[in-house]
Amino acid sequence: MPNSTNQQILLKNRPVGEPKESDFALVETPIPELGEGEVLSRTIYLSLDPYMRGRMSDRASYASPVELGSVMVGGTVSQVVKSNHPQFSAGDFVLGYDGWQAFGVSKGETLRKLDPNQAPISYALGITGMPGMTAYFALLDIGQPQAGETVVVSAASGAVGAVAGQIAKLKGCLSVGVAGSDEKCDYVVKELGFDACINRKTQDLNTALKAACPKGIDVYFDNTAGAILEAVLQQINLGARIPLVGLISQYNAENPPPGPNLMPLLVKRALIKGFLVGDYQQRQGEFINDVSQWLQEGKLKYKEDIVENLENAPNAFIGLLQGKNFGKLIVKVSEDPTR
Repeated sequence: MPNSTNQQILLKNRPVGEPKESDFALVETPIPELGEGEVLSRTIYLSLDPYMRGRMSDRASYASPVELGSVMVGGTVSQVVKSNHPQFSAGDFVLGYDGWQAFGVSKGETLRKLDPNQAPISYALGITGMPGMTAYFALLDIGQPQAGETVVVSAASGAVGAVAGQIAKLKGCLSVGVAGSDEKCDYVVKELGFDACINRKTQDLNTALKAACPKGIDVYFDNTAGAILEAVLQQINLGARIPLVGLISQYNAENPPPGPNLMPLLVKRALIKGFLVGDYQQRQGEFINDVSQWLQEGKLKYKEDIVENLENAPNAFIGLLQGKNFGKLIVKVSEDPTR
């Protein structure tokens, strides 16, 4: 075993507003001994995602908060070091949920074996994992895009939005993104193939949406809520659908922000529905089949933003909530033997 101690990042304080590096604590602990049916894995990649901000707070939500003094939660791609589980062997690459630490112990029920020959193993934290699955099912099951319709996607250069907008194009829709810089908008249009992208920081949202969506908006894939949702609602079509996937605009808010005028939802008989990817675990197979095929055929493109070393995770996570990342944000915790 390469190390005798386990580097971990714990939640030290519950943030007030925007998280600070002092809200986290970097510690070293002994690597635990394995019990019956358990698996010890070395973390190679750690996923950083906006939902983690909600887990740092103790207000009621769809999942329990991280306890103070506990390891921060998060998806991981790891290599099995030692196994007392019949389905896993040393050397296996696995997708798990070991959190912000260099080594994790699991009973195996949450682990999924990865095939490095199918796709880079880090992709399991993005386009072939939870973010990609979120994009796939929220768009197709709730958004139900039809050929010729207009789909708007906020946070369009991010891990979820980038996939949602590309799938909208595959379904024959006009795909319009909203992002936070000219560089991100250029990537969304020129690399990902969206029809247009609006810079939310420099363009008037109402004017830009009217220009980019001349036939109105049929589906709004909402990663952010806030001002973008407010502008979109003024231009939705009869029977519009809104998968509500994220609330990035308010994750750091100390008090719930005032909501937009929801009257258009009534007038246009629009559907807005919350989405949690955990509700779709039993359908993971169809997602993997479709997305893997689209990747192999070159129909989907994917960008990673990789930060080196676990101790840099808090600063990278703070930047994620500020929109500083470009692509799926992951931390490289240790060497990847497949690359």
